[in-house]
Amino acid sequence: MTRDTFANDAFTVHSESLAVGYGRHTIVDGIDLQLGKGDLVVLIGTNGSGKSTLLKTLAGLLPALGGKVSVLGGAPGATPKRAAYLPQHPVSSHTLPLRSHDVVAMGRYAHLGLFRRETTADRAAVRDAISRTGVADFSRLPLRDLSGGQQQRTHLAQVLAREAEVLLLDEPTAGIDLNGKAAVADIIAAERARGVTVVLATHDLNDAASATAVMLLAQRVVAFGPPSQALSDDNVRECFGFTQPH
Repeated sequence: MTRDTFANDAFTVHSESLAVGYGRHTIVDGIDLQLGKGDLVVLIGTNGSGKSTLLKTLAGLLPALGGKVSVLGGAPGATPKRAAYLPQHPVSSHTLPLRSHDVVAMGRYAHLGLFRRETTADRAAVRDAISRTGVADFSRLPLRDLSGGQQQRTHLAQVLAREAEVLLLDEPTAGIDLNGKAAVADIIAAERARGVTVVLATHDLNDAASATAVMLLAQRVVAFGPPSQALSDDNVRECFGFTQPH
């Protein structure tokens, strides 16, 4: 174990006094998390508040700058089959004629490795993810020809195809209409029902309604707790400069 990681089998995501940032620049510190199976933690804050930085650290894409953190009992990023990350701006080459279906199928790469051929189970996981996200209608079209919302649903389907135990989702409803947002909420509820831990970053207070806990960020932890406590008018004002309507 390094100073930044430690194992604790009681939690799927666990941190103590975690500091996250880039290089030597800390954006948020003092992050304490103890998440179990089926928990949903919603990270809320404006751009630059630290939401994406925390998710990247939990995904193993950025090193922790201090404290301790573990995901599924080990170092972040050490179990790619069991943890899946949806970035805020997914990267897919628009110069290649990748179909939406091809992008979703990439979600199985962590299971396939370099040499194993896809199995019936792999193909079923891709079909299920495509169906659940409403991608079926355009799954054979090139990704570059799709709208922003369709591309977002494709990338969400890719994450679901991983069949992971921890989902790290950065603005999963960006560019998606109201019906699409409701569908994403249903998907998250279904994942939680099968024991998946979800950490979701958003700027939409409505996304916190069913959360186990909410963490308000403003380059520091403003509040962390049940939605009814964390989303007080004073806390929301500190994060956004306005209070939520009653």
